[in-house]
Amino acid sequence: MSEGDAAGRLVRPFTLTGGRTRPSRADFTLITSVTAVDPPPEGATRPQPEHARILRLCAKPIVVAELAAELDLPVSVVVILLCDLLEAGRITVRAPRLVSCTPDLDLLQKVRDGLGRL
Repeated sequence: MSEGDAAGRLVRPFTLTGGRTRPSRADFTLITSVTAVDPPPEGATRPQPEHARILRLCAKPIVVAELAAELDLPVSVVVILLCDLLEAGRITVRAPRLVSCTPDLDLLQKVRDGLGRL
């Protein structure tokens, strides 16, 4: 373990991605939910160690940002690894639900009135 690396990581992030710096897909945002496919697809090869760590953490739905924090890896590296797993059929991805951009004027009025009474 080097003195500059408190986590003791022996492998640099670019080696985990095979030198890739960009994801092969645009399916992922920080709040995209990821879940491991259980059971794994038939004929699935044994995952690499970092892929296996991701699959264990994805046993329950988890968002990309939380996954990166748990793995102590940059989000960009995690997204590349997630692309590998998605293409192998090992995970499912659920995009975040869209929230209406139209403000609820009635609710805003109630908040304003409530603040005025303070």
